Amino acid sequence: MITLPRVMLVVLLLVGGYTFVVAPAVAASSGPAVRWETKRSEPRPTFPPAPGRPVAFPQAGKAFFGVFTSRGPADLTEYDGFVAAAGRQPQVMMFAQGWAGAKTFDRQPFDRIVNRGMLPMLAWEPWNFRSEPKQDASRGDQPGYRLSRITGGSYDAYIKAWAAGIKGLGYPVAVRFAHEMNGYWYPWCESANGNRKGDYVAAWRHVHDLFEAAGAGNVIWVWSPNVAYDGSTPLQQLYPGDDYVDWVGLSGYYGTGGLEQYQTFDQIYRRTLASVTAISKRPVVVTEVAATDAAGRKAEWITDLLRSLPKHPEIIGFLWYEAVKETDWRIAATPAAAKAFAAGIAQPYFTASWSPDMTPSVVRRSGGTS
Repeated sequence: MITLPRVMLVVLLLVGGYTFVVAPAVAASSGPAVRWETKRSEPRPTFPPAPGRPVAFPQAGKAFFGVFTSRGPADLTEYDGFVAAAGRQPQVMMFAQGWAGAKTFDRQPFDRIVNRGMLPMLAWEPWNFRSEPKQDASRGDQPGYRLSRITGGSYDAYIKAWAAGIKGLGYPVAVRFAHEMNGYWYPWCESANGNRKGDYVAAWRHVHDLFEAAGAGNVIWVWSPNVAYDGSTPLQQLYPGDDYVDWVGLSGYYGTGGLEQYQTFDQIYRRTLASVTAISKRPVVVTEVAATDAAGRKAEWITDLLRSLPKHPEIIGFLWYEAVKETDWRIAATPAAAKAFAAGIAQPYFTASWSPDMTPSVVRRSGGTS
């Protein structure tokens, strides 16, 4: 699912060394042929009604951890390796789906995740990943998916069908719609594809309102920019407002394209955390994070990540990218990385639990970045 790094290659070569503060590109449902899991009929989840008052997810004083793999619930190989390396099952699983790749709604991927005790998070991407240009500067050029076409109703029938499908699931689903919109590499980025200032917020609100009209109140709306970089679109220009967002997500990776310059989690995320907590009162979720081992410091970086997160009460969870593409991001890649991750999530802070009857926490905890 990861393709080229989201910074221009020529610039990187001139600089000589860099750290990923922008996430690797993700193409929905790409990769090798799907495995047997997609052909197996998944039973519909059943769960008894919860007695008493609803329990918040995550619980007070705790954070969740999740996983995002290249094939998602279509092929659980990377997921199984992640669980074995971590020593525990995650509470959230994210998978990506491009609009051109799924003509109709299919509940199977969602049920497969819930049947394994996890909240499904859908990275819902309005584009055709198979038509992505090879040239970095034009990667977001897909006029058919211009934001004004979404707002103008060209995809209303499609959106309504998915809204009805997700409503019919009967359990919570986090929808991470049109993520990393502050970059240039997707058709929904305001700096790409002929989009204009204000188009992103209008498109987001339009999609949200169609779900609301369909009665899909089980959606957790995740607005998820990339960590800021020089030249990225200002986040305040892109935020739809707290009435349209439940969680604020962030993508940011530590990695190299050659020479290494080590940066801690706080060095990579601090600037963007300050920005999002200034414009929103919603909780923050690190929706994509991983680290390279090119300089032999992956385990060290994982240890730093899992020591840092409890110091950020505004962050209620994170999802690790467990896949191989331009580098091996998996914690399962080395015993040292697996050991560091397992030790980190063994902290009581990362013992949140999830069940379908829980209510998502949508108010940012006090003491966060400001």
